[in-house]
Amino acid sequence: MKLRLLIPVALAVALAGCASASRVMISDPRPPIAVEMVRVYLQPPTSRYVEIALLDATTGEFTYGAQNRNDALMLKLRTEAAKLGANGVLIQNRGQVPSAGGVGIGVGGGGSHIGGGLSVGISPPKERASAVAIWVAEAPGP
Repeated sequence: MKLRLLIPVALAVALAGCASASRVMISDPRPPIAVEMVRVYLQPPTSRYVEIALLDATTGEFTYGAQNRNDALMLKLRTEAAKLGANGVLIQNRGQVPSAGGVGIGVGGGGSHIGGGLSVGISPPKERASAVAIWVAEAPGP
């Protein structure tokens, strides 16, 4: 039974650990809040808001599946915003970063033995997003 509880927690930690983020402060941070309180905005909110920081996040090398990449990316942005006391993340840009994949062929021999090999590197595309961490004066609940 305990194993069933650990699997979702381990998955969430793995998804969060597979993403990176950076920030540039543009105003003073507020006290940190819970990640669940941070809302994602695709358009600027209609109420007054304060820009706190510019955020940039990228999914990791081993984040497979479009939904997993999206979840990891949004979680990373929301986590960074929550650390700064921002109750919103205003998405600016979003897209894929090309992955590095390749094929390698090798042949070798010695004496009467000949060997060969084929290597294929497949890496899923990374997702990247730029956003603004904001504090919305009259933010609706999550």
